[in-house]
Amino acid sequence: MQFLEKWGEAAYTTVGFFWMALWAFILGYVISSAIQVFVSREKMQRTMGKSGAKSVGLGTFFGFISSSCSFAALATTRSLFKKGAGFIPSMAYLLASTNLVIELGLVIAVFMSWHFIVGEYIGGIILILSMWLIVKLFYPKKLIKEVRQKFEDEGEEKEDHAKQSWKELIQSKAGWSMVGKKYIGEWRMVWKDITVGFTIAGVIAAFVPPEAYEWLFVGTKAGGGGSGDFSFLQVLQHSVIGPVAAFLTFIGSMGNIPLASLLYENGVSVAGIMAFIFSDLVVFPVLRINAKYYNWRMSLYILMVLFVALVGASLILHYGFQFFDMVPQGGGGKSASEREFFKLDYSFYLNIGFILVTGLMIWLSRVKKSSMNHQMADKGWVEKLLFWLSVLAYGWLAIGLGIKYFYLG
Repeated sequence: MQFLEKWGEAAYTTVGFFWMALWAFILGYVISSAIQVFVSREKMQRTMGKSGAKSVGLGTFFGFISSSCSFAALATTRSLFKKGAGFIPSMAYLLASTNLVIELGLVIAVFMSWHFIVGEYIGGIILILSMWLIVKLFYPKKLIKEVRQKFEDEGEEKEDHAKQSWKELIQSKAGWSMVGKKYIGEWRMVWKDITVGFTIAGVIAAFVPPEAYEWLFVGTKAGGGGSGDFSFLQVLQHSVIGPVAAFLTFIGSMGNIPLASLLYENGVSVAGIMAFIFSDLVVFPVLRINAKYYNWRMSLYILMVLFVALVGASLILHYGFQFFDMVPQGGGGKSASEREFFKLDYSFYLNIGFILVTGLMIWLSRVKKSSMNHQMADKGWVEKLLFWLSVLAYGWLAIGLGIKYFYLG
């Protein structure tokens, strides 16, 4: 009976988490889709050909206004690098497009305190600067030459949409139809990550006791919200364990925020929480995709650079928060399992409004045929595994909700 109660609680928490974040997802993807349509990839490529400060800054900016889907970011980064963008600006684009995007900040705002929004954006910049320094010190000249040769053997890629200025696009039905198509494409890419991520978050919230966090992240205290008195070795351990925990979930940056909120509730340090959030690019599926795009040696090089950079950025954030007395004080009130998700508050009205916006996006996507295709990074075993895990997740949720409302009453 206790297991069934936990099952129902887990399903309820998952659906509640998603309901809390729905308006933020929709708003973020509408903004992201519009910017991606009206800012051409060609312009990005022309301005990212070197590894100077200007190119890295532009790569960061273009990543900021791009998609938050990790797999889509990998595909676009490869395309930019293949067409002449420098390696460091390309990596800056990759990091910015998964850590500095608007929609990610919105979702963090829903689940966590404002401190982590600040941490996400400042930390994302520190992450890029750290990557830049590491690559400068250990520049993979031979690897880059091998990859460039591989690209030459593969030939050119087709553009994702017709060559039109943003002014022409924004004034045309075809342009807004592209926005609708891009919006639908965004959801097609992330729905599996979101489904699996939110389901795992619900299961962990219901089944995993606070003692488990205290065992995994040394020195944590439930309810501490990252404000515990941690030694340097404990903070370092948290910043290393964060990516390991992310590796076990292998979900994208948008799907792991509910999990990060559970780390926050259970007293994990700022370093551990931020390292977990930053770790969407150091999981095995990403390693495999990069190996497919470049080669295994380049993929492992990128993995090690990003891992060292995110650990360093997380440590800087942790002690920076301490220095400025900005460490969040406690997880804040009720735990995930005790929250009342479905009530007439701002989330309800925002969700209804943005569901109507989704209807508008669907209608726009059908207004006029467009040549735009939303690029998918990988259609192999990763996508198939996520698909079937999502199917299992929906079955788990349906049965769990049935248990909660019909069996247990």
